[in-house]
Amino acid sequence: MANNNKGNNSLFLGPEIGEKAAAIDELKKKIAPNGGLEVSVYYAGETPVHIMVAAMQNGSLFADRRLFFIKSAEGIKKKEDIDPLSAYLASPPDDTYLVLISEETGIAKGIENLILPANKRIFWELYENRKSEWIKNFFQREGFRIGNEGIETILELVENNTAALRQECSRLTLFLDKSKEISGEDAEKWLSHTREESAFTLFSRIASGDFSRTLESVRVLLAAKQSPVAIFAGIAMAFRKLAAYIALKEAGVTDEWEFKKIGVSSLGAKRDYGAAGGRYDSAGAESCLALTMEYDLLLRASGSFPDYILMDEYLYKIFSLGKAAGRAIGNRIFTPGTGS
Repeated sequence: MANNNKGNNSLFLGPEIGEKAAAIDELKKKIAPNGGLEVSVYYAGETPVHIMVAAMQNGSLFADRRLFFIKSAEGIKKKEDIDPLSAYLASPPDDTYLVLISEETGIAKGIENLILPANKRIFWELYENRKSEWIKNFFQREGFRIGNEGIETILELVENNTAALRQECSRLTLFLDKSKEISGEDAEKWLSHTREESAFTLFSRIASGDFSRTLESVRVLLAAKQSPVAIFAGIAMAFRKLAAYIALKEAGVTDEWEFKKIGVSSLGAKRDYGAAGGRYDSAGAESCLALTMEYDLLLRASGSFPDYILMDEYLYKIFSLGKAAGRAIGNRIFTPGTGS
């Protein structure tokens, strides 16, 4: 007899964290509108797959419904991990729901193909015009007016997802005057004062060339349980923008509109990318981006190896790629714990 519980399994893909979180909240209400939901969260690479599966197959003594999350699901790639999870997906218990989550747009086909098409969603980053509209509507609902420069500054300084935008825009409402339109200068002033550490502040430290403060910044991020995968995603985006910025500079471009098109127009962005452009040339920026992608893969595969050691090694190499240092080190992949 065909199993009719496959609808208990879902796959949420893509980089848009805010809309993904909203969809998860909706799913929780649908599964258990009156409460009584037991929630468990696992991370691929941290907990062995067979342990996750065993937990999902065992019943609960305390809840009517159980919801499991497996985050960074793209990390499940080995046959010995795919097979037990696939067996579970083919026949989940009646009272148990599973959501596989990844910031990528796909995971191992042996897993993905067992999710019903109706339960698979990709949450794409908002287009620039949609993000601008999102910010404008947010402040209007809160009784504020915001100009185009204010919107552009927020987009430059805040991570590229609606969860981060909501958090930072909410903070701004605590300091700004409703009688005055929010300008780019206002947004930059208060975001700089209230921003917590993020991939963007980490890039600012890299751009400034202050190695000790950069190490301090990444330690704060890791202590706050920031996902290293998310940190690398933000840094990679910054280095892509840096490569575009340096290319314009090396081509002798002076038109401000060209820099605005790549997201460098606020005073803070000009300061950071100008400083970074003084430390790296085009080859250096591309090498930094390649190194970021290499360490992203290394960290995903590192298992129990301490994240902070890999991050420290990564940052040391990034600083070594500056114009005053040789770049050969950037072409080597670091083997954890070997120092080479």
